[in-house]
Amino acid sequence: MSVEHLEESEATTRDRVRDLIIELGPITAADMADRLDLTSAAIRRHLGALERAGQITVREDTTSTPRGRGRPAKRYIATPAAHSPAGEAYAELAVQALQQLGDEIGPEAVEAFARHRSADLTTRYRDAVEAAGEDLHARAAALAHALSQDGYAATSRPIGATDTIAVQLCQGHCPVQQIAAKFPQLCEAETEAFADLLGVHVQRLATLAGGEHVCTTHIPVTIPTRAKE
Repeated sequence: MSVEHLEESEATTRDRVRDLIIELGPITAADMADRLDLTSAAIRRHLGALERAGQITVREDTTSTPRGRGRPAKRYIATPAAHSPAGEAYAELAVQALQQLGDEIGPEAVEAFARHRSADLTTRYRDAVEAAGEDLHARAAALAHALSQDGYAATSRPIGATDTIAVQLCQGHCPVQQIAAKFPQLCEAETEAFADLLGVHVQRLATLAGGEHVCTTHIPVTIPTRAKE
C-alpha cells in the first residue's frame, strides 16, 4: 500500500472512531475496539490524534465498579470541535434571519417558526414510529433510527438496572446546533414533537446547543414500584 493510501485509510478509520464517539459517547476504548474490530493499539493511536486535535475529551467512569486495582475506565465524549464546520455560513445567515424576524414582528414569530419546524418533523417521522407498535422501547428506537437518517446520530438506551423505568434518547449531532444556541425555542419545539410522536410526556435533560456533549431526552416507561406504593 502506498503512503498516500495508508494515510487515507488512517484518516477514514479516525473518522469512524470520531463518529462512534459522537453517536455513543461516553464510550470506552475497549468498547470502540470491539465495535470497530480494531486492535487496542490502533484505537489508542486514533484517540491520541483526536485528543490532540481537540475533538474528543476524557470523562472518567465513576459510576461503574473498577475490576481489580487501578483507576476507573476512561470514557470518551466528543467536543464541539468534533462536529463538522460545514454550513457555518448558512447557520449564521439563519440566525440573522430569525433575529430580524423577531425584531420586526416579535418573539411570537420565532416561536411560530419553531412550531412549524416541529410539525414538519412530526409528519416525517410519524409513520416510522407508529409502525413500531405500542411498546415505548420500540417506538423510541424507531424515532432514534429516523433521526439518525437525518444526521442526528441518535440512539435509544434503557435506564434501570432490573426493571426498565425509562429510555434515554440521545442525539450526538444536531444539524441546527448553532441556530438553537441562539434560539432555544427550536429545542423546546423539538421536545414537544418527541412527546407527540411517543405519546408520553418527555423531558429534555441536556442539549448540544446548551454546551453539553449530547442532546438527552428522558422518556418514562414505567413507574417505579416504590412510587406506586
